[in-house]
Amino acid sequence: MTPQLVDPTTMRQTMGRFATGVAVITTESDGVPHGMTMNSLTSVSLDPPLLLVCFNHGARSATAVTDSGRFVVNLLSQRQQPIAMRFAKRGEDHFGGLGLEYGDHRVPVVPNALAHLDCEVDRIVEAGDHTVVFGRVTDVCTRDGDPLGFYQGRFSDITPHGAEPEHWFF
Repeated sequence: MTPQLVDPTTMRQTMGRFATGVAVITTESDGVPHGMTMNSLTSVSLDPPLLLVCFNHGARSATAVTDSGRFVVNLLSQRQQPIAMRFAKRGEDHFGGLGLEYGDHRVPVVPNALAHLDCEVDRIVEAGDHTVVFGRVTDVCTRDGDPLGFYQGRFSDITPHGAEPEHWFF
């Protein structure tokens, strides 16, 4: 067993200083819809288009994604904080009372999200207390709007500055 250098609470608080967007991962396995909120999402490659999502070990949605072999990343808009909260509750029927919407997608999607990225599971890697799923992006659709952010354990706004980035000279 490797000695622990940084305790989990300190790691969580430190990484909380990295602002992210908020997404809901959706899939359907054996005819049952699954979804969960997450901000552990990274674009990995443009050619081929790959991204990765990180699930806690034992998450029902992780099992559903790996079993079905496909999922959609729904990038949430600022107005969708209630959706993020709904899909963040563990052990709940996240789709209960909601009409399922598919659009042109093979699995249910969150209506009016800023983007939907259709993915096929490319590979799965176990890493620490998480399962990392790499997805090959097969299709995308986007709409205009402001993203929902997450910073220091709370939802936040992400506001574009609109200015050209300052160039650094060394």
